[in-house]
Amino acid sequence: MSDQPAEANGLFLPELEVVPPERQRRWTVLLRLLLLIPHFIVLWLLSIAAAVVLIVGWFAALFLGRLPDWIAGFLSLFVGYQARVVASNMLLVDKYPPFLVPEPDYPVQADIRPGELNRWAVLFRIILVIPAAIVSAIVSQGFGVLAFFIWLVVLVLGRNPRPVFDASAAVLRYSYRTNAYFYLLTGAYPKKLFGDARAEENPPRQSQGTRPLVMSQGGRVLLIVFIVLGVIGAVTNGVVQSQYQPPEHQDYYYDR
Repeated sequence: MSDQPAEANGLFLPELEVVPPERQRRWTVLLRLLLLIPHFIVLWLLSIAAAVVLIVGWFAALFLGRLPDWIAGFLSLFVGYQARVVASNMLLVDKYPPFLVPEPDYPVQADIRPGELNRWAVLFRIILVIPAAIVSAIVSQGFGVLAFFIWLVVLVLGRNPRPVFDASAAVLRYSYRTNAYFYLLTGAYPKKLFGDARAEENPPRQSQGTRPLVMSQGGRVLLIVFIVLGVIGAVTNGVVQSQYQPPEHQDYYYDR
């Protein structure tokens, strides 16, 4: 595991450490969505509170050049909690996620270090985040297309194959960094979708986790598949929506 902080333009880039288990219990894989329903409910409620707090934090950051400590603490808690739940939903870990407050020994650890913010970047944050949000949405949609098959593979094997783990972890980490940027928890723009290094260039991998995220060749290929499927899905949805025009009224003609 690397202790060196990731930086983008001198700013700390939020890190997400995900350590996969050797094996996953098949019954938890089979019932994963049902088991996570309580977390989904809590996340939905927290998202409403986070939206309100973000608005307050946006005004505060414009004047102060940083988020107040209580706002940064709450939003960091929300973004980290969301990452842990999504990691479990993506079958990256097997251990049931804790509610709200992270546990030191949980295999998903979020490292966010709120600090000084550029006021201009805060003012236009909702515009600046759009490219990253599009990328995040595309890879997430691509993962969603293959989610059933990934679930089936993990269920049958009882583990998450390395290429699947790498590609899924890359999707999660980029989404996490996008959320952290959107919620004003960092001034570092989301980057490194394809990981921090390539496995074939770093044979003696120091960590089984994602800090650093060392991508296998199979993981990179699968991530590209996610991107292609996501783009196809986005284009298809756009074409369908543009062609579908709900009728405002319908005339009926009767023969007399």
